[in-house]
Amino acid sequence: MKAYVLEGINQLEYKEIDKPQLSTGYVLVEVQAAGICGSDIPRIFTTGTYHFPTIPGHEFSGKVVEAFDERGASWVGKRVGVFPLIPCQECPSCQKENYEMCSNYNYLGSRCDGGFAEYVAVPVWNLIELPENVSYREAAMLEPASVALHAVRRLDLSEVSSVALFGLGTIGIIIAQWLHILGVKTVIATGHSDRHGQVMQEVASADYIYVDARNYQSIVDDVATAQNAQSLVDKIMELTDGAGVDAVLDCVANSESLSDALAIVKPAGQVVLVGNPKGDVPMDKNTYWKILRKQIRLTGTWNSSFTHSAEDDWHMVLAECAKGNLRLKELITHSLPFDELHQGLAIMKDKKGYRNKVMIVKG
Repeated sequence: MKAYVLEGINQLEYKEIDKPQLSTGYVLVEVQAAGICGSDIPRIFTTGTYHFPTIPGHEFSGKVVEAFDERGASWVGKRVGVFPLIPCQECPSCQKENYEMCSNYNYLGSRCDGGFAEYVAVPVWNLIELPENVSYREAAMLEPASVALHAVRRLDLSEVSSVALFGLGTIGIIIAQWLHILGVKTVIATGHSDRHGQVMQEVASADYIYVDARNYQSIVDDVATAQNAQSLVDKIMELTDGAGVDAVLDCVANSESLSDALAIVKPAGQVVLVGNPKGDVPMDKNTYWKILRKQIRLTGTWNSSFTHSAEDDWHMVLAECAKGNLRLKELITHSLPFDELHQGLAIMKDKKGYRNKVMIVKG
């Protein structure tokens, strides 16, 4: 089969290799669509995977074509999405079905071979069957859509009518959709592109307020670099008549975004840290004091829930996608042939022009 094999940092080779060998409880999935995650860029070009060689890619969908034993026999021929985290099933978190917090997990695309290949060996436990009205391309976005829902579910929405959302990449825009689906009335979303505001209008389908963060300073900026001296905090406080918001979801993940989040959230409000930081996130004393004095609930979020229950993140995403409430295919800005992954990676890495989800597809 053809696969993209990471032989070392910045050494991704497209070549012919043997199909994966199956073992107990595994099936062979023929990949039909695979998305490029933002985390794939450092994984391939700067930090590497956990070992070499590795086939990257953890956002993918396909068709089951072979099973090792009777556990997978009924799956042959079915269209599937794939939960990429393979839990140990034994640690304390797994015993509570908090599989996303497993302390000894494997992971398709970083710790073992993933979806940038014609075929992938996948445990039956990690499969989710697709309804006919959900395409392979949409199914390749189940993972980021589930991550977005998991972040929103860290909030106590019974206490939330207004939310600020920092960052409108793939996860951020899907979070905006979930906030609408789950009934949040007011969402102030900040981005860094003319296109971000347009995309919010196209796919979020609600009365969102878009703020272009390029026009405003962070309150921790030492030098005015924006087009005016008003801070982003001042703008959001102005939009809320000085009240602030009930909650903030921060997909930006730096000191500035965290400081701004803590400044605009109401006393006893909620802040969810969503984004992966690119470096250290130092905090000054005044920022720390805000957490104490305002009694802010600061919460992290990691991955997504997959428990084979209709209420887990993956099954909720699939249900809303099938109903047409969650619009994922509109976020695919680049859909490339399977043999053009290097071009897709360049689009993601170079950041020239607007791009959201970049994907490689079969056929």
